[in-house]
Amino acid sequence: MTTTLNRTPFADAWLRDLWTPRLADLRSEGPVPAADVYRDGEDLVARLDLPGVNPAEDVTVEVEGRKLVVRGERKDQRPEESEGRRISEVRFGAFRRVVTLPKAVDGDAVTASYDAGVLTVTVAGVFAGTTPQRIEVTSA
Repeated sequence: MTTTLNRTPFADAWLRDLWTPRLADLRSEGPVPAADVYRDGEDLVARLDLPGVNPAEDVTVEVEGRKLVVRGERKDQRPEESEGRRISEVRFGAFRRVVTLPKAVDGDAVTASYDAGVLTVTVAGVFAGTTPQRIEVTSA
């Protein structure tokens, strides 16, 4: 007897939800900005896409223990009244993005800059003194 399993969007979502940890820090009601987080030498660099925000008024960058927290709001500046139909794929509202750091850092080690809709946050020296340790894999 042959059994065929078909993948469906429902099954994919169910399996993803089953194996995805439910962390309070990762839940968000609003849009979550896309991020590119990488290691640059001993520094951690996080680049977040935040087009259309005023970084001085609408964005905060904080360090909470081992967490880098970027939160803010993208405000809708469009007039309420418009004629005809409109298609809008732009998300507005409050956002929050959390990046877990390898160790706790002082706030003085964090710098942030905003250019052309991209917020770049650098955590200096967060990888200092850490080297990858190779683990031997054995077979049974």
